[in-house]
Amino acid sequence: MNNPERNKFYITTPIYYVNDKPHIGSAYTTIAADCLARLHRQLGEEVHLLTGTAEHGNKIAQSAEAAGKDPQEFVNEVSAKFSLAWDTLGIAPDDFIRTSEERHVKAVIEFFKKLKESGKVYEDDYEGLYCIGCEAFKKESELVNGLCPLHNKAPEVVKERNWFFKLSDYGAILTEKIEDGELIIAPNSRRNEILSFIKQGLEDIAISRQNAKFAIPLPWDESQTIYVWLDELFNYCSAIGYESNKEQFNKFWPADIHVVGKDIIKFHCIIWPALLLAIGEKIPAKVFANGFLTVDGQKISKSLGNAIDPVELAQKYGSDAVRYFLLREIPFGQDGDVSEEKLKARYNGDLANGLGNLVSRLTNMVEKFLDGDIEQYIASPKDLSEVFNDFSSLNFSEGLNKIWAEIAWANQLIDKSKPWDLYKTDPAKVEELLINLVALLYDIAIKLAPIMPETADKIRKIIEADKIVKAEPLFAKIE
Repeated sequence: MNNPERNKFYITTPIYYVNDKPHIGSAYTTIAADCLARLHRQLGEEVHLLTGTAEHGNKIAQSAEAAGKDPQEFVNEVSAKFSLAWDTLGIAPDDFIRTSEERHVKAVIEFFKKLKESGKVYEDDYEGLYCIGCEAFKKESELVNGLCPLHNKAPEVVKERNWFFKLSDYGAILTEKIEDGELIIAPNSRRNEILSFIKQGLEDIAISRQNAKFAIPLPWDESQTIYVWLDELFNYCSAIGYESNKEQFNKFWPADIHVVGKDIIKFHCIIWPALLLAIGEKIPAKVFANGFLTVDGQKISKSLGNAIDPVELAQKYGSDAVRYFLLREIPFGQDGDVSEEKLKARYNGDLANGLGNLVSRLTNMVEKFLDGDIEQYIASPKDLSEVFNDFSSLNFSEGLNKIWAEIAWANQLIDKSKPWDLYKTDPAKVEELLINLVALLYDIAIKLAPIMPETADKIRKIIEADKIVKAEPLFAKIE
């Protein structure tokens, strides 16, 4: 995935619309990216994790108006909620980009100037179906009973004179780069979806809009504004210093992976690489699309009132529990169902009765039978590659399954060996058993660090203490 000669890893999440506060779906994607970033830091790479908020467009202007606020005041408030939410969930980005920031606006203007110079831009009239919820034009074939399937609303018929990008010129070269592996699209079902879409024939796309509210003016035609999706896509370059900090930009670009929702892969796997090729920039190495979450079998929606607030979950169960639940419950890349009841079951079963129980009983026995002195434990990690390879491939659930198999094995070994009885006849054997189990627990902490950083840190500190004593419960069981 990464170029070992450069020893860097640049990972991005989508930037999230600030028309409403963050929900469990956006948290899911961002937690996954944070775990991947933590893994690569643990492997000694220079990592740059980028997330942020998308703050332009008619949808934002409408939301601000409904709230009775100036658009900039409105986006300032909602963007702060995203930043706070990620902090609460243990997400540690290296940068948080906002598209209303001057550094981004300046970079986008320079990007569009280059795009105009590429010869791939022209002016024309256009009429099409526009979904304001998606901030995107829709084909009839993409609608369900005339409605946008994501927002359940009929798109508006828009007719206006715009500037266009010759996306139709890029079908063959994009196909070649995807099939050759220069652009990896995962899971494989999404790769096939993109190749099939390209095969149908790419159409040129509008890069500007007339009368759009709260948007960046087109640099060569101020009667037009830059189409918000293109403005937003360029955050991946503006945040690392495009045209303002060439040393940093050259260090990190191209992105090693964009982690996105499956609903926006056409923008990221077709439009985005084509635009980069047009201005002579390298394309990202990989785009990974996660699936959709449902709550108790129903699509998350405001009208149903079933959106789960990830901040409330983290405050109730702890950030590590939420991170673990989301990445263990659903194979990343697939659709999956979540609920607080499912989280509670994982919390009590896997965390309290599984990992927490192992730490509590093991430290208790080390204190009781070895006077807390276990200097001989193996402090160097072993057998990490298999789990780390799972995590590196964003196969989080499988990696966690393997870790919990070790936890279950360790608890079963204690039950079978009965150290409390064995110590009466063979204390040396008990010492050997506990040393090996502490070594295993230490390795488990190292493996868990990208997913559950606070828990992993607690376990390491318990083991590395001058004297091991019975640990306080890591996860108090919830009745």
